Parts: sequence; structure tokens; C-alpha cells
Amino acid sequence: MAVAGPHEGTTFTLPDGEFTIGRDPGNGLCVAADERVSRRHAAIVERDRQFTISDVTERGRTYVNQLPVVEQVLAHGDEIRIGRSVFLFLIDGQPVPALPAAVELDEGSEVGGSNRSARKGDPLYLDRDTLLEQVPRDDRTDCVVTSVLAACQAVLSARALLDLQRQLIATVLEATPAERAAILLVGNQADTFASAFHWTRRDGKCSSFRIPRAVIRHVLTESAALCINDASYTVWSSQTVVQAQLTSMIAVPLVESAVARGAIYVDLSDPMLRFAEHDLRLLTGIAEVSAGPLLNALKIETLERENQRLLTELSGKQPLIGNSERMREVHRFVMKVSASDATVLITGATGTGKELVARALHRTSVRAHRPFGAINCAAVTETLLESEFFGHEKGAFTGAYAQKKGKLEEADGGTVFLDEIGELAPALQSKLLRVLQEREFERVGGTKSIKVNVRIVAATNRDLKEEIKRGAFREDLFYRLNVVAIAMPALRERREDIPLLAAHFLQKFAKTSARRITVISSEALSCLMAYDWPGNVRELENVIERAIVLGTTEQILPDDLPESIVESRVEPSASGAKFHEMIKEIKKQLVGRALKDAGGSYGEAAKILGLHPNNLHRLMKTLGMKTKE
Repeated sequence: MAVAGPHEGTTFTLPDGEFTIGRDPGNGLCVAADERVSRRHAAIVERDRQFTISDVTERGRTYVNQLPVVEQVLAHGDEIRIGRSVFLFLIDGQPVPALPAAVELDEGSEVGGSNRSARKGDPLYLDRDTLLEQVPRDDRTDCVVTSVLAACQAVLSARALLDLQRQLIATVLEATPAERAAILLVGNQADTFASAFHWTRRDGKCSSFRIPRAVIRHVLTESAALCINDASYTVWSSQTVVQAQLTSMIAVPLVESAVARGAIYVDLSDPMLRFAEHDLRLLTGIAEVSAGPLLNALKIETLERENQRLLTELSGKQPLIGNSERMREVHRFVMKVSASDATVLITGATGTGKELVARALHRTSVRAHRPFGAINCAAVTETLLESEFFGHEKGAFTGAYAQKKGKLEEADGGTVFLDEIGELAPALQSKLLRVLQEREFERVGGTKSIKVNVRIVAATNRDLKEEIKRGAFREDLFYRLNVVAIAMPALRERREDIPLLAAHFLQKFAKTSARRITVISSEALSCLMAYDWPGNVRELENVIERAIVLGTTEQILPDDLPESIVESRVEPSASGAKFHEMIKEIKKQLVGRALKDAGGSYGEAAKILGLHPNNLHRLMKTLGMKTKE
């Protein structure tokens, strides 16, 4: 069933075999009037009583429940979006579900004909000064004043932007015959909103909340309220008016410092109802008392997000520590590359400090005053990663209760660090390639292209050339990322930096320790220098933190270190090798006998040996014995 687009209201029965959707007349469903739809866009095929939809375009722009899909089995109530068309997949005999709604502006061009417009100072425009005047009172005046006072109460009681928007919309719907209402707060770009909240009196009856663009443009550019009746004659070229059968609408500006920063919008589709002058006066009054609080609440919300971002960034300002030749090469690389906007690829094993290099590149560049955004491509599920990258519109998927900016949009003007880029799913690889090429993207569930100016720094512990051979990574994306590259050295390749790093971590964790600890003993440092550090700097950091927590003296001793690190210090000579092998074999026998006596229970075996279960696991790994994970 089509719920939006040129076929809205039409039901299509799926035949046996393949059912295609596209612009060509030969498709089972032809969407000829939408340039965003490919000639052959998607196909639905029935197999074993299951219907599967497949995207057959090169761009991958078929959405199910507002998420892009390559192929997916359909369930009852799934929403399919193709271009501007939205369809519901329904199974006979099951109830039709309600749809989420999103605010959009249509492509209408002009407002003309018979309408009422009111600017601040006009008799129709109700502002705070008018409220204080002694005006003739009647029932309508009382209703207007009462509603504006209710809006004042909402302003005084609301704690957050969303709460304030809800209360104001409730006041508007209670005091006017409006069927739909929205509060729009302008973003940094034209025709974009930093916040868009809406509500319908009959909630869930439409798949999207579309507003005539010409009406909002007029209100924002002229800073004038607008009341339109007979909308089908006065709002030209508006798909919204035609599709929603709108008859009347009012839009009033939210003004701050003589500039319209947003709008309150209401409309009607009942031909028996019209907005009256007192409705216009009511909305101008509500806009007058709520504009400042709404915009302040938006600023506070924005500042809170920025504060959280800065705190996160500040916590990541760990310096690049090391005086070895390999680290001096890294420092030289950062100083050279930070002056450019070239895309950077950082390779190296886990724990070598790839993100520290990315932050250093940002911190020493001209973008340092702009945001630094980090995305771990391996830590977020594929279905949520696209939203993390690009953001989403309200109603784009279950749980998308409000519009959300993605990391790319939030970091506009700054740097985005893509960690574990080798883990990126193929579908997202193609979308990232477009960002690198065009510097633009679309939010999940959105149709408007958003341009960004960001520098991309990617990191991976995988061999991307091998991944390309396996078909797991796009070759064209690799060359886009590999403009400038650096390989981070493993810690065992720069052992001379271990004392500096250990001292740094000692100072870091000693600040929060309950005991006074100032130094690492020479014996413990000797153990640290001899160890191979498969976990690199991150493993060293964890070892120092563990030693501080478990230690009992004012210095870190070998007894405070894991057994595997202490044993690495012992390099037996040929004459002593047999002795150490015998000791190792005896340990194996003791552990094996304890496990046998405990019936395979690690906890009981640890008690028999007088060890903590964690220490037993560590000992078995050191001895090369198999353990249960």
C-alpha cells in the first residue's frame, strides 16, 4: 500500500515471482515522476512464503524502516521508502500499523492570492505590550489571553527544550481547531532545522509531516505572521497542499533580536473549518512569549552537547610519549602532515597509539578550534553505524524519536577519526567513498544532501591490501584513504621508550590511588624492558594500573607484576635451561593434578593450589596449557 508519493492511497497486490519498482513503464510499479528513482530500482521476490526485497541500483537507495538495505526479508508493517514514495508491506488479515512522522519542507515555490499577514506592531499581532493594555473583553479575547497565559506557564515550568515544545504544542492544539502543529527552530544552513517538533491531533494518520516550503520561507524572510485560508488556491505548486488536502494554515515567526529564528506552524484539512483572526492573534502571542525561552533552551542543549564533546576530547589529550628514533619519525610526520587537509591512513597493531596520532594531527592543525569526532567502526553494529556516521531524521527507525546529527555533521570544519576502518561493512564503504569524493551525504531517512568540510583520518590493524584480495575491502576506497600513510611501531620495536611510558602511567594512576607510590623498582623495570608486549602501549598501561592497585609498598616491585612478565626477565643459559624446563614441567603437573582432583572445576583447583582463579588462568596460559574461556 502506498502511503506517500504519487501513488498515495493505492494498494498493489504482489504477484507470484518477481515484482519490480522503478521509473521504467515495464516495472510492476512505475514511479515515473520521481528523478530519485532508478529505471529499475528494487525487486520483491516471493520464496517459501517469504517476500524478500532487493536493491538493484548502484547507489543503494532502497530503505526498509528508514534503513538502507541491499536485501531483506519483509515483515508485516515494514515501511519501504523509494525516492519520495513510501509503501507499507501488509499481509492480508492483519491490522494496518500506525506510521512514525517526520517534518519535511515540500518543493512549493510561492505564496499568493488571498491571505492575511501580520507584522509586529499591527493590530492583529498580539505581543506583550498588547497583553498589558486595557482591551475590550469578550469570550474570544478571554480565550486568547487564557491560552497565552497557559503558554507562559509552560515557559516557566519546562526544564528542557523537548518538554517546552510539548507543552506549547498542547496549548496550541487545545486553543485552536488545528489538526497538525509544529515548532521549527532554524539551523546554521538555509532550510535546515536545529530542532523540529510536531504533533497531530489524529496522531499516526500520515507517514510524514510535510510543510509548504513557500510558507515557511515567507515567514522567516519577512519576519511576518501568515494566515492562509483556501490554501489550494493561494499556495502555488505545493505537493503538500494537494496530497494532504490542506485548506487553512497559519505560520508565525519566532523572533530574536529582530531576526526570525524559527516558526510555529498549524494547519487544517477540514473544508468546514477555517482559522479566524483570534487564532492568528493567539499564535502571535504564544510566539512572542516563547521565542526567547525556546531559543535559549536550544542554545543550552547545544552548549551541553559541545561541553560533552570538549570533555571527551580533553580526556583524549594524552601526549605522544617517546624519544626513540621510531617515535621521532612519528613526531616529524605529525608536524609535516598537520599543515595540510590530506586524508591520512594510520596502520599498526592494537594498542600502538593510532588514535593519539590522529588527535595530535588535529591538535596541531588549523582545524584545532573545531570538533574532533571519533568513530570505532568495530564497536557499533552495522545497523546503527550509518546513523553514527550520518545521523538520522525523526521517525527514521524504531527509537528515532528526534532528529540526530551524525559524527560527520557534528565535526564540520574539524577532523573525523575512523578507527578500525578495516571492519567497515561493504554497504558503508561505498557511502564513505561518496563522502570522500563529494564531501556530502544524507541522513538516514532523509532526502536532503548535507555538505561537510571535514578531514578524515582512518586507522586499522589489518593489512588492507590483503583485505582487498579477499574482496572484503574496496580498492577504490583504500586509495582514497591512503593519500598519506604512517605505520605505528610496536612497543617491542622501541624498548627505550618503556621507562618514559611507565613513569607517565605511574604518575597518571598514582593521583587516584589510596596509597603513596612514587617509583618503579629497578628489578620491576628490568622485567618490563624484557617483555615483548603483544598488547603494546595499552597493555603496559594496564599492567602499571594493576600494579598500583595490587601493590603494598611505595614502589612497584616484580611481585606486583603479572607472572608472565616476571618470567620474561629470566633468560636461562644453556647450563641452566634444563633446570627451568624442569620447574615448568613441575608446575604443569601440579596444576593438572589439582584440576583432576577438583573434577575440572577451575575455582576448586585454584583453592587447592592456594591461588585466585584469575591467577590460575594466567599461570596456565604462561605454561602453555589449554584453558576454558
